[in-house]
Amino acid sequence: FSGERLAKPERGKMRVHKISNVNKALDFIASKGVKLVSIGAEEIVDGNVKMTLGMIWTIILRFAIQDISVEETSAKEGLLLWCQRKTAPYKNVNIQNFHISWKDGLGFCALIHRHRPELIDYGKLRKDDPLTNLNTAFDVAEKYLDIPKMLDAEDIIGTLRPDEKAIMTYVSCYYHAFSGAQKAETAANRICKVLAVNQENEQLMEDYEKLASDLLEWIRRTIPWLENRAPENTMQAMQQKLEDFRDYRRLHKPPKVQEKCQLEINFNTLQTKLRLSNRPAFMPSEGKMVSDINNAWGGLEQAEKGYEEWLLNEIRRLERLDHLAEKFRQKASIHESWTDGKEAMLQQKDYETATLSEIKALLKKHEAFESDLAAHQDRVEQIAAIAQELNELDYYDSPSVNARCQKICDQWDNLGALTQKRREALERTEKLLETIDQLYLEYAKRAAPFNNWMEGAMEDLQDTFIVHTIEEIQGLTTAHEQFKATLPDADKERQAILGIHNEVSKIVQTYHVNMAGTNPYTTITPQEINGKWEHVRQLVPRRDQALMEEHARQQQNERLRKQFGAQANVIGPWIQTKMEEIGRISIEMHGTLEDQLSHLRQYEKSIVNYKPKIDQLEGDHQQIQEALIFDNKHTNYTMEHIRVGWEQLLTTIARTINEVENQILTRDAKGISQEQMNEFRASFNHFDRKKTGMMDCEDFRACLISMGYNMGEAEFSRIMSIVDPNRLGVVTFQAFIDFMSRETADTDTADQVMASFKILAGDKNYITVDELRRELPPDQAEYCIARMAPYNGGDAVPGALDYMSFSTALYGESDL
Repeated sequence: FSGERLAKPERGKMRVHKISNVNKALDFIASKGVKLVSIGAEEIVDGNVKMTLGMIWTIILRFAIQDISVEETSAKEGLLLWCQRKTAPYKNVNIQNFHISWKDGLGFCALIHRHRPELIDYGKLRKDDPLTNLNTAFDVAEKYLDIPKMLDAEDIIGTLRPDEKAIMTYVSCYYHAFSGAQKAETAANRICKVLAVNQENEQLMEDYEKLASDLLEWIRRTIPWLENRAPENTMQAMQQKLEDFRDYRRLHKPPKVQEKCQLEINFNTLQTKLRLSNRPAFMPSEGKMVSDINNAWGGLEQAEKGYEEWLLNEIRRLERLDHLAEKFRQKASIHESWTDGKEAMLQQKDYETATLSEIKALLKKHEAFESDLAAHQDRVEQIAAIAQELNELDYYDSPSVNARCQKICDQWDNLGALTQKRREALERTEKLLETIDQLYLEYAKRAAPFNNWMEGAMEDLQDTFIVHTIEEIQGLTTAHEQFKATLPDADKERQAILGIHNEVSKIVQTYHVNMAGTNPYTTITPQEINGKWEHVRQLVPRRDQALMEEHARQQQNERLRKQFGAQANVIGPWIQTKMEEIGRISIEMHGTLEDQLSHLRQYEKSIVNYKPKIDQLEGDHQQIQEALIFDNKHTNYTMEHIRVGWEQLLTTIARTINEVENQILTRDAKGISQEQMNEFRASFNHFDRKKTGMMDCEDFRACLISMGYNMGEAEFSRIMSIVDPNRLGVVTFQAFIDFMSRETADTDTADQVMASFKILAGDKNYITVDELRRELPPDQAEYCIARMAPYNGGDAVPGALDYMSFSTALYGESDL
């Protein structure tokens, strides 16, 4: 029974030799921790039946029953618990003791069927036929399980209460016979648990890789679009670009912000699960680290930075260009209308056949024309300046503008040359012609600048304008009022000029001057002066109406600015306050981790419920942009500030919740009590002197000393390499509780998994495909078969697999 060798027995047949041999056996039994009470060698040698039977029961207890233990119970209780668990699924079997619970024989049959179902057809057994049941069990156990018949079915049935020691001894033989199967079941369960963890972790790794790839691809496609600063030629095209950017900020980017946050959370959760199951840390594919995602995201935001500002500046530039182009066309049209026919007029040779008075008139007329020409010099310079500004602002239709401007300038130079040439011709003739009508000359001199003033007034009254503030429109209104104040004096000048013309008419009629009723010095007629004057008077109220409408629009813009500023000045500080509150919550210790998690999720819900106010602010911001409002003195917050703060707030609360969830995972996996967790948090908060949620090296050293650690520099450096593997110089709370609970963790190891496989393999150094499929669930068996290398030992058989290297790989750094 013991498997050990005793000293050689004495060969003599005398009583003394027999007593000596029995004493050798009794001494050996006593050496195994068995207390022998009132049992002596003499009584056994003399044939004391009661004493001898007691001795046999003692040996049975020590070598057959005592080592039986289920869940740290005593031998008898452990054996009973084992029987109850194995027979629990069988009907009509209720094992409560080692006597009457076995009388019907179904308990013995159930034990055999549970482990060797092919030996007994349990469905055909009847509870009312105990003799058949008992004999079936005893015969099968003896024939197939090598369990001798220690009991007779008739004795058990014929006894009111079967002998408890006999039943217990016989049942212990079943336990020992099936203990190997029990070990295999335990080993299979351990392997299933390890493989399930590995399969789940591999799925999380695949999910991370896919999500990271999708996010990086989206960033790769989006950055070139944001970096494309090629301007459009039309306001409509640039407005469409701005609308596309708004859709990107409102519709396309927010889901990607959530995906990025979820990616970080998944990565942290995966690393926590790997660390808790003694697996190596997950190393994503090249270019798909969390840091790579953050770098790519930084590149996206760098590309995005300034894009909206560029769009608005381009829109402002195009608006300015449209205004200048319209102004150029208007002034050019006025000037071209004025110059129409002037070259032909200057090239006339009418002075050759004119009378003296006509020559004088032609000369004075030419002087008036030169005055008019000089008056138009400013307009030509303005046209050239506008064309130059359009070129500098890269106006898309600059070639046609330049061509028209060049034509005007060339024509202007030609007019100057023709004017000079005609003056010279008239001055040569002037010596012969001296008579001149001074009144016509005065009329021409006064009519020309007045006519030019009226044309300038009409041009100003019809001039378009762009303003962005109430002050600017008020300035235009003031200037317009000042212009209206000059109208009475202008009307007096008009009447004076018309009076000169009337005086000329009277003189012509009186003196019969051969002037044919026309002024030889100017083409400006009284009818033209009156017509233009009437046009000026009609344009004044139209200008009044346009200024009033623009003033109303600027008041509306100011209301939009104030409305946006009032909301932004509330939302901006609210976001900052929530960020500070989250920071306090993450380091405070109130209640259990589940309480903290519930509190944080309620907090997250309240933050998410604030989103409509952000959306409302976005709507106000869109109205401001659509109104082309470019500044706001009522707030220091821009929509960009609010967006970035809101995204940071959502990310921070999600990360804080994930940290608490990881703490719960660690607490449950490591078996940390809530009191221990509170103690860890209290110690961490005390030494987190800067309240940043992290301890620096010196604070961490002080924390360890306060908790009883007495270490030198070498030991402290070793601990820091565990809690700060990236050498950042700080210790997070997650790393702190991982370290504090590392030594007490109940985790599986590579050696334990290898030992479990060895049990399934029947102590062989390899395991076969059939053994894996028999002992493990189908999916996990196939998982092992696909990953195990062939066994190359000398004792290998076809289909042999190397479970030892596979067990090591589960905990090593090899890429499964």
